[in-house]
Amino acid sequence: MAALRLPIRGTGHTVFLPAAGLPWFVAPFGRDSLIVSLQNVLVYPEFARGALEILGSLQAKDDDPYRDAEPGKILHELRYGELAHFKLIPHTPYYGTADATPLYLITLHAAWRATGDKELLERHLPTAEGCLAWIDEYGDRDGDGFQEYQTRSPAGYENMAWKDSGDAVMYPDGSLVKGPKALCELQGYVYNAWIRMAEAFDALGKPERAKTLRAKAAVLFERFNQAFWDEELGFYAYALDGDKNKVLSVASNPGHCLWSGIVPNERAKRVVDRLMAPDMWTGWGIRTLSADHRAFNPYNYQTGSVWPHDNAIIAMGFKLYGFAAEAARVAHDVSVAASHFLLNQLPELYTAAERTETNFPVQYIGANVPQAWAAGSVFMLTQALLGFQPDAPRNKLYVDPSLPYWLPDLRVRDLRIGKHKLDIRFWTEGDGTEFEVIKGDPKLVERCELRSALAKLRVASDLS
Repeated sequence: MAALRLPIRGTGHTVFLPAAGLPWFVAPFGRDSLIVSLQNVLVYPEFARGALEILGSLQAKDDDPYRDAEPGKILHELRYGELAHFKLIPHTPYYGTADATPLYLITLHAAWRATGDKELLERHLPTAEGCLAWIDEYGDRDGDGFQEYQTRSPAGYENMAWKDSGDAVMYPDGSLVKGPKALCELQGYVYNAWIRMAEAFDALGKPERAKTLRAKAAVLFERFNQAFWDEELGFYAYALDGDKNKVLSVASNPGHCLWSGIVPNERAKRVVDRLMAPDMWTGWGIRTLSADHRAFNPYNYQTGSVWPHDNAIIAMGFKLYGFAAEAARVAHDVSVAASHFLLNQLPELYTAAERTETNFPVQYIGANVPQAWAAGSVFMLTQALLGFQPDAPRNKLYVDPSLPYWLPDLRVRDLRIGKHKLDIRFWTEGDGTEFEVIKGDPKLVERCELRSALAKLRVASDLS
């Protein structure tokens, strides 16, 4: 992670933005920098501070179809050089991302909860208001309550979620989906952003704004689960196409819906089981696309390969709904995969056939190493095992540890919560996991189930 710190000039003080990866993506990114900030928020919150500041300063002000920019939108990528100078590419910056804007709000809330810095909320509130306005006015392109994307630029991206290759979103027969496309995880990100920002507005003394966002989140929760769930498939649709038909390709994206909390408890097990089924689970991690899909290709960028950050987010979703054993299985097998790569570094993505005693994962040709959200996935997988829930505004770090048999003793050093640093030892004892604060104030750390935290969010949303 330290190798990917990108210093930003002209900010008046030292600001580090996480570069997306070496060698191809040493540049400011939106989605990548924000996800990496979330992964690192208890380890190096400076990434979140830098990302919020720099991305906020570059928030779109005007409507510019060539750059897919609209007021309030967070950028996708910024490039320098001849092509950008002569506007032969739209990356000046380019805003072709549908998820960076809600992810900005999620990161702002997470940074506040990890640092306890209320001034952080106040300083970035204008940017946050712009993000909220963009979600309503531009993210929902047709006013149906869902987030859709479609490029307006002749040089723009066909796909604007994290799976942004041109062939990433396909029908079950392998044909490309026609937009505007409403991907399932985009709805989850917006739901999560609204819930989080409601808590932030409460802290800022704006209860009416909080109430409005919780009410919107409750409506989205119901409508999403009506429109995207397919009972016969027992899984969520990958997306709704431009005609609002379900795209029933089985992909990893619904795992992000678990992470966002938009899945009702009674459906969570079916989603977990589907992601861990043999066509999705390689033994080295969860595939981006089912092996039973007609377009499946494990050697391709996003149609069957394994991405560490995707797996880490899904593992956090498993843990959130109480599936600790499945989260630990993901953490174990991605870690074992890392042992097959030079210096134990996880590449951006890798190819993996079904795991046997004689095979091994292979780095994707052209993959970035080190790559930010692949490296940061190690911290998120650890969080999935230990269930960290920072609440620095109240001087608390809640934990929900569940160590697996293969990791019976784990010590975490220099964990940051607010202005405090903690060393905590976790160990298995019988069927449970115990912990002891061995450096720092033990009163800061309490046990609390992640599932109960999710339930509190639901109750707050329903009450509004």
